[in-house]
Amino acid sequence: MVVELIRQYLAPVALAVVAVIIFVVGDRLRPKSWVHPDDASGTMVVELINTLFLAVAAFVVVICWQQYDNAHNHTVAESKALIDVYWAAHDMPEPEHDRVQSLVREYTEQVIGEEWAVMNEERALSDSTQRTFDALRDTVTAMPAQDPDSADLQEKALAGLDAVAQARHDRALDANLSMPGFLYTALWFTAILLLCSAVLSGVMVTKRSLAMTALLGLVVGAAIVAIYGLDRPFSGANIVSKDAFEIALSRYQRIS
Repeated sequence: MVVELIRQYLAPVALAVVAVIIFVVGDRLRPKSWVHPDDASGTMVVELINTLFLAVAAFVVVICWQQYDNAHNHTVAESKALIDVYWAAHDMPEPEHDRVQSLVREYTEQVIGEEWAVMNEERALSDSTQRTFDALRDTVTAMPAQDPDSADLQEKALAGLDAVAQARHDRALDANLSMPGFLYTALWFTAILLLCSAVLSGVMVTKRSLAMTALLGLVVGAAIVAIYGLDRPFSGANIVSKDAFEIALSRYQRIS
């Protein structure tokens, strides 16, 4: 967490410093013929680079947000299915009633605790949580259907577990998601072009242009940090919330 906070605040500042260095060094290395403060072609170069960077950044942000939103929706679907299983177990005879509800609670608590940490560190699901889920499914499958009501409850519980398994599979894929490398390459390429735009457009080094270049570096750095924060829904800077499972735990208490 501390590392992520340092990265969020220092990265934009570092990029602002890099932008100023590029501007100052580039001003000394570029041909004098490039210095045209009122040149229309220079303005066109800057506008073209700005448009290119904005287009790439917007495309990357949309993809990252879709991945993040899908991961959140999968946790909601999983928690709802767990509540359905818990409800079905509420009317089951003993000992299945206590056994199934106990395993549902245990599974949910493991997801919130151990598995969330594993997804953050290893970008995978927890083996022990999977074993708990397998035990839950085995318990419901082995439940004796003594009458039509018991068979109906078993069928509802199994349908809920199928939904949990599907959502869990989706969450495993979400935990390993990341933006394709070529998109980050395009993002950084256009960002570097944008930081070099002052040199390419022929802007002279003044206090005002230095300040504007530093501000440009801050903005570009903040945008890139925000994009990296949205990437990797369960191991990035802004991970998906556990709220859906925590709400499920509170619902169990009311059902009981």
